[in-house]
Amino acid sequence: MTLLLFKSYNTLATITKSFALQSTISNRYLQSEVLKGLSSPKNTRLPVNPRFFATMSSEKPSTSELASKWNATTVRNTFLKYFEDKLQHNFVKSSPVVPFDDPTLLFANAGMNQYKPIFLGTVDPSSSFYTLKRAVNSQKCIRAGGKHNDLEDVGKDSYHHTFFEMLGNWSFGDYFKDDAVPYAWNLLTKVYGLDPDRLYVTYFGGDEKLGLAPDLEAKKVWEKVGVKEDHILPGNTQDNFWEMGDQGPCGPCSEIHYDRIGGRNAASLVNMDDPDVLEIWNIVFIQFNRVSATELRPLPAKHIDTGMGFERLVSVLQDVRSNYDTDVFIPLFEKIQELTGVRSYAGKFAEEDKDGIDTAYRVLADHVRTLAFAISDGGVPNNEGRGYVLRRILRRGARYARKYMGYPIGEKPFFSLLFPTLMEQMNEIFPELKKNEKTIIEILNDEELSFAKTLDRGEKLFETYATAALKTESKTLNGKDVWRLYDTYGFPVDLTQLMAEEAGLKIDETGFEKAKKESYEASKAGGAGNKKEMIKLDVYAIDKLHKEADVAKTNDSFKYTTNGVDAKVLAIYNGSEFLDSAADEGMELGVVLDKTSFYAESGGQEYDTGVISSPEFEFEVSNVQLYGGYVLHTGKLVKGSIKLEAPATATFDDSRRLPIKNNHTGTHVLNYGLREVLGDGIDQKGSLVTPEKLRFDFSHNKGLTLDEIAKVEKIVNAYIEADNVVYYKDVQLDLAQKISGLRAVFGETYPNPVRVVSIGVPVDELLANPENPEWSKYSVEFCGGTHVNSTKVIKQMVVIEESGIAKGIRRMVVVSGEKAFEVQKIAGKYEEELSDLEKMSFGAAKEKKIKELGVEIKKLSISMLDKESLKTKFAKIDKAYKDELKKIQKEQSKKVLDEVKAHFAAPENAYFVKYLDLSANAKLINECITFIKKSHKDKSLYLILGDKSEGKLAHGCYISNEAIAKGVVATEAAGVVSKYIGGKAGGKGNTCQGMGTEFGHIDEAVEELSKLFSEKL
Repeated sequence: MTLLLFKSYNTLATITKSFALQSTISNRYLQSEVLKGLSSPKNTRLPVNPRFFATMSSEKPSTSELASKWNATTVRNTFLKYFEDKLQHNFVKSSPVVPFDDPTLLFANAGMNQYKPIFLGTVDPSSSFYTLKRAVNSQKCIRAGGKHNDLEDVGKDSYHHTFFEMLGNWSFGDYFKDDAVPYAWNLLTKVYGLDPDRLYVTYFGGDEKLGLAPDLEAKKVWEKVGVKEDHILPGNTQDNFWEMGDQGPCGPCSEIHYDRIGGRNAASLVNMDDPDVLEIWNIVFIQFNRVSATELRPLPAKHIDTGMGFERLVSVLQDVRSNYDTDVFIPLFEKIQELTGVRSYAGKFAEEDKDGIDTAYRVLADHVRTLAFAISDGGVPNNEGRGYVLRRILRRGARYARKYMGYPIGEKPFFSLLFPTLMEQMNEIFPELKKNEKTIIEILNDEELSFAKTLDRGEKLFETYATAALKTESKTLNGKDVWRLYDTYGFPVDLTQLMAEEAGLKIDETGFEKAKKESYEASKAGGAGNKKEMIKLDVYAIDKLHKEADVAKTNDSFKYTTNGVDAKVLAIYNGSEFLDSAADEGMELGVVLDKTSFYAESGGQEYDTGVISSPEFEFEVSNVQLYGGYVLHTGKLVKGSIKLEAPATATFDDSRRLPIKNNHTGTHVLNYGLREVLGDGIDQKGSLVTPEKLRFDFSHNKGLTLDEIAKVEKIVNAYIEADNVVYYKDVQLDLAQKISGLRAVFGETYPNPVRVVSIGVPVDELLANPENPEWSKYSVEFCGGTHVNSTKVIKQMVVIEESGIAKGIRRMVVVSGEKAFEVQKIAGKYEEELSDLEKMSFGAAKEKKIKELGVEIKKLSISMLDKESLKTKFAKIDKAYKDELKKIQKEQSKKVLDEVKAHFAAPENAYFVKYLDLSANAKLINECITFIKKSHKDKSLYLILGDKSEGKLAHGCYISNEAIAKGVVATEAAGVVSKYIGGKAGGKGNTCQGMGTEFGHIDEAVEELSKLFSEKL
């Protein structure tokens, strides 16, 4: 049964074409009406405007009227305005869907992801989140991998998506259940005008195994706002107890479900995967911290975290029975039809969708959304982690386009032609799509083309495997075959799974994983071993410091200016409890001071190491981290006794800090140099600053040529040599962002005020005229790291590596200062060795040295330019040696062949046995054997070749059929030789060959061979 309520899709298409005009009218009407309700006094909890809500309760509008009135933009804006204007929530921009700063997540999969530091109590006091109490936003989310994965359900039903928007409101230690519930109920029933009789709410019904009682507090609040008793339902742990992960903040939650049908009691269908009774909003009451599988502890502060599925809400307000029947997706469907020429979308599912076209519509519209937003936020399809997920999605979509829509994937682009429609729909709320349009289109086209090249061959191979599998009793594809489809043809396992389902087959997933593991085994990196867990401050420790002990946040401003700062010990932590003192030498501890000169790891820069000391104790600092404003120095007590309130001096290791400062300032200079050579299109994608090197990741669609690298080095080193002063100053974020040419890291959240670091021009001068285009000639960046005072301190920078780490992302590794001189010294040493090698006489010693240097030069970590020069010089020497070797071998070959020919010129000679003092050249022996086979196949030959200076011997034979008939066996003859010269030999029939190393018994080998041949022949 079709799930569309419209009589025909064409009617709907006609309606949606008027959305542009209608949305303008609708927006103005709704904004004026909603804002009247929101303009009531601040102490009025619920916005009430009788005139507006009277229109909501009048005769039910038609579906087309609702689609016009509640178009997607209006739905989103109404939500944001409700919380922002009426309820004093701060609008927080959606975080990137690719969370580069959170390695625990493949993608942002919920609105709360960016607020994790607040929930965990680790938020930096300089961050704008530190004082945030209420927030609202529409978060971009992807659920296509890891714990939350909806990829397999997309297209099959009316409400699953890999990309979706999560509308949410948050309270961080501010309001809780008594307010969160009425806020939600009022918005749904009064502002959006949903029928309360169609809404069902759940609460946590308790869990005896976990020792958790039912959340009757939430139940009472729902009763208080007027929800009918039979519409308030208890839920189990899976549905109504939300957890961030195996550990971390968690709590009971209340879901709000909507019955699309109405006029009935649908309580029994809640959480039963009924497409007409669906969850639209979840209100999470974050009040516990999961410590272990069996232990929950109350959080110091209680929070609210809500999430409402935007696409589902739009479908509900437009009164259609599928998310895909709304203006979120219909414009994309229209474009897909225009591109492919297939029939219109008819909203069919499962068996009713006999040709699979409606499913393909849904898959393609969903997948272009996921791909576009992920790429715009820095995601790149590749074979690892989140990149692999994106590649799977694109290839899955490409096959749907080809198989069901008949679209010639590879001959012309598909997703990049669909993308502009999406960009037009979403650019108002997510302008990053337009900003990154070129990159998105390039990557989509490249990936499609790449897959198209292997799609035909892969499908043919699949058909071969499938045919074989269908003949088996289990009807299962072999796991090794599934792995080969992935490894050779780039078919993700879920794409193979899809093709298998179409063919009526299962796949051997266990066998696939085994084949994958075996394939990776050889190159698999070694594990980290039993590495001891570093002492950290968790949410309870931070809360105890802040509230119970009233410990002030660490003043770390000295990290830029002072070493050896006098401080006071405010906390001593052993990882589980705070101590008043510690006296066990070698004891692992974490120490908090009132002030410190140590740099805590952040912004890609490694932490400082050093010593905290006093006459009473010495504490060796091996790591420094920042937790919610507290700088924790971790290490071990070397001697004495450390006590609370004890005075101490914090001294970082300056010899380690100096190269770090060099490399951090060097990172800024490198960023500037790359921009000068490659243009303004490059964006920093990440960095790592250590004492040994700096690593810089940036957006660029191809590898740098050696000429480009040389230009970058020249610009960078000229900037250094100019002895530019490095200026820095804390500036209000809004002012700093106006500076022309300023560089910032994509996706980074910056504090307010933000530290501006400029090289060559004072920050005050930049601020005096921020829009001056001249500033683009300098390096100006946001940065909280440590830097040198002047570029000349860096001395020199050398690029030692440039490579691609993902599609459109390059990585450059650079060394500076003493390390730069060191790698140049190494290059000079090898330059001398090659010069000496060139002068060596031809022979075994030179050949050995060539082999050694060839291996060593490949492994060198030196300047890319110097390495290329060494490789070029080495290649010239190697070629000259090989040319000489060929010449000598040719001469030797002629000499030996001439001797063999002369010997067999006498008809009475039946065999030739001889040792020749020549290079142990097996090829030469083969040439002689070939000559005998062609010209004297009734004769027999045994040659032993070897030059003592080379230290090896080669031997081989040809035994004629006549000799074999008389009892001469090739393998026996070779065995005689091996007995005297060592090594092994092997062969069959007329021939045998071997190697040896013992020169002292050659004459005996020749004598015994000659005796054997003479006796038999």
